[in-house]
Amino acid sequence: MPTGTPHCRPTCRRGRHTVGRRAGRRPCRILFDFLQQVSDKAHPDRYLALMTDTNKIPDLHSAACILQGTIGQIEFARNYTLELLNATPADRWFEMPSGLPTNIAWQVGHLTVSQYGLLMFRVRGRRPEDLELIPGRFRKAYGRQSEPMADPAGQPSAEELLQRLARVHELALEELRQAEPSVLLEPVEMPYAAYPVKLGAVMFCPMHEQIHAGQIGLLRRALGLSPVR
Repeated sequence: MPTGTPHCRPTCRRGRHTVGRRAGRRPCRILFDFLQQVSDKAHPDRYLALMTDTNKIPDLHSAACILQGTIGQIEFARNYTLELLNATPADRWFEMPSGLPTNIAWQVGHLTVSQYGLLMFRVRGRRPEDLELIPGRFRKAYGRQSEPMADPAGQPSAEELLQRLARVHELALEELRQAEPSVLLEPVEMPYAAYPVKLGAVMFCPMHEQIHAGQIGLLRRALGLSPVR
């Protein structure tokens, strides 16, 4: 976290929160509020009111705490995705089981493009070096509304997909750990989770990855592979 910006070090000891208090809100209370807001999506009118109420946007300290927890969720989601991928033979990544319009290779490419978009592009914009990180051809092949292909010809190999997935993840987390909370509170358009600001886009990232981890798990079972857990 940059020097001079709010930081969060929530700890619990003997059932009491000893660090991270501000304005009477404890870290666990911040998390509870967030979960409550997510559940409000089941009630469209209440959720719309929440999204248009600027009083619901976190303050700088709360944003720093939420960011810290979200980074942990991003790492957890990625570790689970990698557990699934490491248990899937590379020569089966391009297979599309009967009745399923996708494959492992597309899922990995899509997660790479999405993580770049949610954690890097939407937070600080596009930079010249991003063209090497996420080439236009790669983004078009694995972005929203792209079509998975079973023929590996002309596509990145499983090894290449994994390398790009890892590189984006590494750089994205490095940038997030240096992000100014004030920047994360700037408004952003959908998709986001809970808050219509850049922090909300970051929070959506692990949710999005878990959705696709579920799809990868389903693909593995359709390929006749055993579950990893």
